[in-house]
Amino acid sequence: MKDDKLYLLHIADAIRDIEKYLHGLDYDEFIKNSLVIDAVVRKFEIIGEASKLLSNNFVRAHPEIPVRDMSDMRNKLIHEYFGVQLEVVWDTAKNNLPELKAALKPLLK
Repeated sequence: MKDDKLYLLHIADAIRDIEKYLHGLDYDEFIKNSLVIDAVVRKFEIIGEASKLLSNNFVRAHPEIPVRDMSDMRNKLIHEYFGVQLEVVWDTAKNNLPELKAALKPLLK
C-alpha cells in the first residue's frame, strides 16, 4: 500500500490542479484557451499513468476507484492526441473528477 498511496497522492494532486485550472471557466472559455487545455490534458495523462501503477491488490480491494477508465482515458489522450475530444475532457473534469476525489479522500487519511 505504501507505493499505492504515493500514486493516489499523485492522482489527488492532479485532480486539484485540474480544478484550479478550470476554476471560473465555462466550456466556451475552456476550448478557446490552449494553455488550459494542454495543462488539463497533461494532468489527465498523469492520473492515467499513476492509475496503471497501482498494485493489483489495491485495484481488487477498491472497485470504487475506476482504474480502468482512468488508464483508458490516458491511452486515448496519448495515442489520439490529434483527435482529443474536448467535450469529453470537460465532462470528465466536471462530472467524474469530483466523484473520484471523494472516493480517494478516505484512502489518503
